[in-house]
Amino acid sequence: MRILKFHKTECGVDFLLNVLTSEEVKENYINSGAYNTDFFEIIFFKKGNRTLLLNQEKITISDNQIIFISPFQKRQWVLEADHLDFTVLAFQEDFLNDFFADKLFTFRLLYFYQLSYPLHLPETKENIAKFCELLTEIKTELIAKKTDSVHIIRSLLYYLLQKLNRRYAEKNNLSLNRSDNNYAFQYKQLLEKHIKEQQRIDYYAALLNISRISLNKAVKIYFNVTATQLLKHRLRFEIKNYLIYSGLTVSEIASELHFSEPNHLMRFFKTQTGMTTGEFLNGYQNGSK
Repeated sequence: MRILKFHKTECGVDFLLNVLTSEEVKENYINSGAYNTDFFEIIFFKKGNRTLLLNQEKITISDNQIIFISPFQKRQWVLEADHLDFTVLAFQEDFLNDFFADKLFTFRLLYFYQLSYPLHLPETKENIAKFCELLTEIKTELIAKKTDSVHIIRSLLYYLLQKLNRRYAEKNNLSLNRSDNNYAFQYKQLLEKHIKEQQRIDYYAALLNISRISLNKAVKIYFNVTATQLLKHRLRFEIKNYLIYSGLTVSEIASELHFSEPNHLMRFFKTQTGMTTGEFLNGYQNGSK
């Protein structure tokens, strides 16, 4: 599968961030084939029609809609070229880490690394226009860089991402209250890095230098599930992606994910989904899963 990487020199910018219009990149979105990237994307559709296959979710693309994509999420676009007007905000996490003091900033944004709620947001025509005006300002600063451009880009980007977070929370009835500690967010970050190799809660608690009980309490407060449930949810998600996109056998997937036996993976998957791996894949391919 193709992996598109962010290269700032190829993009003609000095930051690990860019703003691109549909006229510049539409060929990559009309009928893309399956691929992933090493950067975040937020796509603001003024006009759009057809579909996006994002991980295991088939999203119907329509006018006045926002799509949120995290790094290494599998996607496949099928869009109509004659009904297309969108703007893409693309950036690497390192860009935000350099810009903002909070190294867990992206993990606090509800729409990134999201497994339980939609990765798209319907919006009003007026709000889409406002967001695109902000993107135009950012693009102007990227192209005609001045000594204070970095500060203007930082303020515009922070406002935009937080405004989207509020809109996403309102749409999905989610809380914006921040936790008193970072353990829940650090745990979520560690799962993204280590889920393929480590599926034991004690491993993550040790990395965070807290007890399993403290980790579970922190995760429960913010995500309303236990640490074990969040880990199993993330592992289930990873197995589904392997089944759909990798072309590997179940035995090979079990090896990739460090299950001691293929049967252990199959038993875990059946317990979590109520389906065998074969039933899931057949249902997915037939459009029923």
